[in-house]
Amino acid sequence: MAMGQLAVIEDWHAAVGAGDGARAGALFSDDVEVGGPRGSGHGRAFVVDWVGHAGIRLDPVRWYCGRDGVVVEQDARWTDQATGELGAPVRLATAFTVVDGRIARVLRYSDTGAALAVLGLERSDEVARRKATPG
Repeated sequence: MAMGQLAVIEDWHAAVGAGDGARAGALFSDDVEVGGPRGSGHGRAFVVDWVGHAGIRLDPVRWYCGRDGVVVEQDARWTDQATGELGAPVRLATAFTVVDGRIARVLRYSDTGAALAVLGLERSDEVARRKATPG
């Protein structure tokens, strides 16, 4: 994967942080595969719906890049429905596959090692830190 593909993933982080499902959806392939600890799904509509109600902010910490994809280690914070405040950060990792400038697969893991393994990456594949632009 070319380093330039990381811009798509940075845009995704910004869209998710802004809760902008339409903007996030535009970054995905029509048949995107999405998975995480609470289930999985397919398709752009699935992503748009998730972004609209997830109430999550993902702050990138480390980026790992390889031929078959990118893993981003992140601090995730969910919005408390009662107070509207962001909760304490939880470290997790997301594995991305980008095809033809669109995200084709996004899989969330509670462990960076597991996310790296799914794409055949190692800790030595870390690249210079990227930072998503605010929503």
